[in-house]
Amino acid sequence: MFAEEKPHLQPLPLEPFRYYQYGERTVHLDGCVEVEAAYYGAPPGWIGRKVNVQWDAMFVRLLDPRTGELLREHLSGKRGAHRIRDADRPRRTPPPLLQLLARAHKAGANIGAVCDAIHARQGELGMRRIQGVLQLVRQYGSAASEDACAAALELRVPEYRFVRRYLERSPQAPLTLRQVDPLIRELSQYRDLIQQRINFEEPNP
Repeated sequence: MFAEEKPHLQPLPLEPFRYYQYGERTVHLDGCVEVEAAYYGAPPGWIGRKVNVQWDAMFVRLLDPRTGELLREHLSGKRGAHRIRDADRPRRTPPPLLQLLARAHKAGANIGAVCDAIHARQGELGMRRIQGVLQLVRQYGSAASEDACAAALELRVPEYRFVRRYLERSPQAPLTLRQVDPLIRELSQYRDLIQQRINFEEPNP
């Protein structure tokens, strides 16, 4: 039987068969879906809609849930990474992002300045971090968040992670750290310590 079948056999494929994991995701306001703490861009017009997702160690595929059409295929990224095509990036700041920035400025001048810095550095991909800053305002209050953002601006680290750690470790720290006392360290030492911790951790959000 093998002798009869042998002429019809074809060479084995160069790579093994792919085994994907499957899931459903909603496209976020920044135009991306989250898969294992990394972010992958969907085509324009899909914000707020659900897509089917297939992924393995090498690729992430976004599929139309109605037709099964392949919308986008991306190389898998590490945690916190963004994969988005240049053609899929919005040509202007999306209205939801403008609304977030307006809310940030309404919460406080320093809060707004930190969110502006995040937006200037990351564009629409910084939307999750801006939302994170506003969540901190709700959690810790405007006054404490305003002081934490003031410290971030003073130390030139206007980042969500810095503000979050500053508030988590000592919500009343801004008043204490500015006192003159030999037992209190310089602010720059706190900045360097928190920045080192940030560099060792994965970005979130």
